[in-house]
Amino acid sequence: SICLYGAGMALNDVFDLDTDRQERPERPLPSGLVSRSAAASFGFLLLAGGVAAAIAASLLSGQAATAAVGVLLAAAIWLYDRFAKRSAAGTVVMGSCRGLNWLLGMTAAGGPTAAYQWLLPAGMGLYACGITLFARDEAGKPRADRLLVATLVMLAGLSAAGLHTVFLARADGGGEWLAAGRLQPWLALWAILAGSILLRNVLAIAEPSPERVRTAVGNAIMSIITLDAVLVLAACGEGWAIATLMLLAAFLLGRRIAPPT
Repeated sequence: SICLYGAGMALNDVFDLDTDRQERPERPLPSGLVSRSAAASFGFLLLAGGVAAAIAASLLSGQAATAAVGVLLAAAIWLYDRFAKRSAAGTVVMGSCRGLNWLLGMTAAGGPTAAYQWLLPAGMGLYACGITLFARDEAGKPRADRLLVATLVMLAGLSAAGLHTVFLARADGGGEWLAAGRLQPWLALWAILAGSILLRNVLAIAEPSPERVRTAVGNAIMSIITLDAVLVLAACGEGWAIATLMLLAAFLLGRRIAPPT
């Protein structure tokens, strides 16, 4: 996942170089800090490393689907960066990257084993799709109508992912953690978290500006780790949720080096 995400970031700048020279001249490639060829080589190396790691995970887990998902995810990342980003299909392709990333781990664990479990990758994919649509105008003049549609897509994704936990609680008691009567508190936590994310979207819709859009997008991206941790909490308990939440430390350190948008 780390290799594939890094590849997507590097190749994004490689293919966006001409645009960044006009809109973001301070970035590493247009500023001349890093050459385009070096960034491209590093990006494709990361892409290959991510696929290799997925194949290794597939062999170790005995789940052939993991290797297939790794290849599909790498293809979706390249397709988005190279062709789809500026097309109408760009938001869908980006959403598929997030959904496939969830499936990468789920397949290695032997899943999905029930129909409702597909709500996790589908929901988080929709959420990422909405973020991508919301960020479309962050470097230009934002449109309130597009921001509203993007917010509704994000809400649909958050609702679908949250619905997974409802079905999980009904399936075989929902596991040890949910079986202790924690579904209602979990739903309250999910609603508070979703509300705090979408509130910044609403502020940007009320007063569209590049600054407000960038703030909302940055917050929505950073919140992915927290959302993942809360979803893991319902399915796997506190231990794995804390382990997931600790990834925020790496994110906060990383954003000091490079912006998340």
